[in-house]
Amino acid sequence: MKKFGMVPDHSLFQALATCLVAILPKGFYERLDERSIVLKRSKTFSFCREGVVVDGEVLSSLVKSDVVIYATGFRGDLKIMDMFTSEYFRGVAVGSASTTVPLYRECIHPMIPQLAVLGYSESISNMYTSDVRAKWLARFLDGGFRLPSVAAMHRDVLAWEKCIKRYSGRYFRRSSILLLHTWYNDQLCRDMGRNPRRKKG
Repeated sequence: MKKFGMVPDHSLFQALATCLVAILPKGFYERLDERSIVLKRSKTFSFCREGVVVDGEVLSSLVKSDVVIYATGFRGDLKIMDMFTSEYFRGVAVGSASTTVPLYRECIHPMIPQLAVLGYSESISNMYTSDVRAKWLARFLDGGFRLPSVAAMHRDVLAWEKCIKRYSGRYFRRSSILLLHTWYNDQLCRDMGRNPRRKKG
């Protein structure tokens, strides 16, 4: 990782706690060595017939390539905010930069209960978490349970935020539930009137 300038500026624990861990394909570093994969960091670039021109080095350089992967990152909080044209809803939808995105059960905004967001938070298994969350939402829409009061949902969101900030450091906006996956799953099960079947020992 040092050789190719890939050492992150966050710890392994923070990477695990915030789902910043990437799984590399087989032979990734060998392909970097043989230069069949080339990593470049740049604030600006442009495409040309032969590949891509990367700015930001001593001189702009042409990287001849058949495939260019443009890794922009992903800001899910901005995607949620951009769904609204109302300035009020844009202001409350994702909270401030110093808070987590205020979603009760990582799904419903206390101030906008008509909106459900599936897939914003991440876990060790997004497919499983999204499946359980979708079942939770379907049970709620079918009248299987009622949401608590707005004040109770706010208290729950603040308790969640306190925990997320404690373990995620500066990456708390990503809303990873990796460290609390089992607890979160049990909350959804109990809301739906299901026994999470935890062992006692």
